[in-house]
Amino acid sequence: MLALLGLAVAAHASESVIRLVPEEGGRTFEGIGAVSAGASTRHLVDYPAKERGEVLDFLFRPKFGASLQHLKVEIGGGENSTCGSEPTHAMTREEMKRPRARGYEFWLMAEARRRNPGILLDALPWCYPGWIQGRFSPDSAEWYAGFLDVARRDYGLELDWVAAAQNEMGTDLNWVAHTLRPTLDRRGYAKVKLQGPEDARSPKWTIFEEFPKDPAYDRVLRAVGYHYPSHWLPELENDKDAVPETVKATGKPLWASEEFSLSGRSWENALLWARLINKNYVRDRLTKTEAWAPVDAINPGIMWEGTGLMQASQPWSGHYEVWPTVWTTAHTTQFAEPGWRYLDSACGRFSPKTWKGSHVALWNPATGDWSAVICTDGAREVTLAIGGALKAGPVHVWRSTAAEQFVALPDIGPKDGRVTLALERDAVYTLTTTTGQAKGSHPASPAARAFPFPYRENFEGYPGGVTPRYLSDQKGTFETVVRPGEGAWLRQIMPEPGIPWFAKFRTPFTVWGDKQWGDVTVAARVRLAGGTVEIGGRYVRTGVTDFRDADLHEPRLELRADGAWRLLGPEFYEDAKKPGVWKARTQTLAEGRLEGFDPKAWHQVAVTFAGKTMRAEIDGHALGLVPIAGRANGLAFLASSHDPNEFDDLEVRSAASRPPTEARR
Repeated sequence: MLALLGLAVAAHASESVIRLVPEEGGRTFEGIGAVSAGASTRHLVDYPAKERGEVLDFLFRPKFGASLQHLKVEIGGGENSTCGSEPTHAMTREEMKRPRARGYEFWLMAEARRRNPGILLDALPWCYPGWIQGRFSPDSAEWYAGFLDVARRDYGLELDWVAAAQNEMGTDLNWVAHTLRPTLDRRGYAKVKLQGPEDARSPKWTIFEEFPKDPAYDRVLRAVGYHYPSHWLPELENDKDAVPETVKATGKPLWASEEFSLSGRSWENALLWARLINKNYVRDRLTKTEAWAPVDAINPGIMWEGTGLMQASQPWSGHYEVWPTVWTTAHTTQFAEPGWRYLDSACGRFSPKTWKGSHVALWNPATGDWSAVICTDGAREVTLAIGGALKAGPVHVWRSTAAEQFVALPDIGPKDGRVTLALERDAVYTLTTTTGQAKGSHPASPAARAFPFPYRENFEGYPGGVTPRYLSDQKGTFETVVRPGEGAWLRQIMPEPGIPWFAKFRTPFTVWGDKQWGDVTVAARVRLAGGTVEIGGRYVRTGVTDFRDADLHEPRLELRADGAWRLLGPEFYEDAKKPGVWKARTQTLAEGRLEGFDPKAWHQVAVTFAGKTMRAEIDGHALGLVPIAGRANGLAFLASSHDPNEFDDLEVRSAASRPPTEARR
C-alpha cells in the first residue's frame, strides 16, 4: 500500500508489522509530567489573569494541550537552584512552628489539580535553609513535613509523592527508611509515597546495589528515578546509562524523573522529546518521563532562558507562545492515562542502529481501548495487527510534522484485525480507539513588547510577605513589608546562608528588567540593618560557566552599614591552568566612607552607566566616575548581605534623564 489517507510514500519505503498482544504483558504506565523548579516558572504567576489561565490550560487541562499527568515542584530553600532562588516555607527553625506559603509552587499545584483532579503531585528540594543541620537529618525530615503541612492547610492539597533526595546529588537510604518515612507517617502523611534518588550522575541505577543492605530500603522507596537516562543532555543515540536487565527484573517502577531541558520552540526538539519518551520505555522500561521545564517563564538574560514545553516569560505584555513540544507531548498524554498498561509486543524500534524511529502501544484493561505512538525516521508503511481483548476499531489517527502539529486524519476501519497506513518521515503519529482529543486553542495572546521603561516600583498595593512583580531572586529571598501609616517596601529575609546546590553565590540578590538595558541609571532608597547593600546593572548570566561562578562581578555600588562604600566591577584574567580560558573576578574601582552615616535612615543611592563608565551617588553626593569592563547591557539588580536590609522606590531611567521630582518619604 503506497498511499493511504493522502500520505504519499516512496515505493522503496520500509514496511513494518507491529503486533498488539495484551497477553504478552507490559508495565503499568505512570504518566508524562514536568518539573517546575529552579525558578523556571517564576514569571507565570505575574501574568494577567486571562493569559495566565490560558497558559495553565495548555499545560494541564486534559485533552486540550500538553495535558500533563504528573507535576513535580521544588521545595524551595532560598539558594540558587538554576535560574534563580525559590523561597522556603520555613526560613528559620522558629518558623517551622507555622510554616509559610511562600513563592508560587503551591499555587501552581493547586491550579494544575483544579484543571486535572487526577494529576499526580510530587516535590523535591534542590537546596535547604541554613538552620537545617544536614541534608539527610531529622531537621530536613521535619522540613519536608512542613511543606506538606502548607499544601494541606492553605491549598487543600494532598501530594502523591515526595522525592526523598537532594536534586541530582542522590540520597541516604538509611535516612529515608529510618527518619523521613517515620516522620511523615507520624505527621499524618503515611499515604505519601517516596521516590528517589533523583541522581544525574553516572553510572546510574546503582541504588539497587544498596537495597540488599536493609530490607526497609527497598520497601520504602516505591519508585526509582534518575535524571537524563539518555545521558546529559538528551543524546538520543547514547546508551551509556541503559537500565541493566537485573534492575528491570526487580519489577520496581523506574522513571526518567528529569529529562529534556531544551527549548520546545523548534520542531527538531519537539520530535526529540517524543522520541525520548518512546525510547525510555522501549530500552529501559521507564514508565514515567518528566520534562524540565513545563514552561519557560524565566527572565530573559538568566540561565537556561528559553527552556520548556512552551513560553510565558513576558508578564508585562501578557504574550506567550505554544511551542510544538506541547503537541508532541499530547501524542501520549491525550491518548493514555496513568494506570493503563504497555503492550510489550508492540514496543520497539524500526532499526537497531537508531532510536529515531520507534513505537509503543498502551491499553486500558478495563475497556480494551488502546493507543499506539509512533515516531518515524524515514518514510515507511506500518501494519498494526490487533489481537486479544483489544478493541478492533474504528481507529482514529493523529499526526504531527514540522509543517503542522496535532492534526486529526481520517479514521481507518480495521480489516481482519489489521490496520495499514503509510507514514511520513520525521513525524509523530498516534493511532487510537479513544475519542475526545483536541488541539485546544485560545485567542491569540497579546503582542510581545519590551520590559516597561522607564521603570518605577514603590511596592504600594502589595500585601506583606510576597515577591513583587517582575523581580527574580537569584539567591536569598526579597519580600514586601507593609506597615500601616508607613507604607510598603522590600526586605531581604534570609538570615543566613543555606545548604546550596551547584550554584554557590555568596550574596543574596534579585534581578529585573531588560537584558538590553545599556546606558541607564538604576536608583533606589535603602535602609540597612547590618552588613551591606548593593545596587547595579548590566547583569546577564546564560552559560554553564556563568552558572558555576559563585560571585557577582557586574558593576555596582556597595554600601556598608558603617558608611563605607565601594564601586566594584569585573576584571578578566586568563586561567593559569587552562590557557585561552578567561575568567572574571571582582575588583574595587573606588572606595570611601560617609561621615555621620545613619544606617537606620533611608538613603537615596544611584548608579549610572554610560558607555564604558559608571558613576554613583549617595544622597545626591557624587562618589566618582570609574571605567568599567564587561558587557555593555544587562539587567538591573539589588543585593544584600544576610541581613534584613530594605529597599524602596526602585527606578531605572535613561542615563541622560533627571530623577523625578515627586516627594519621597
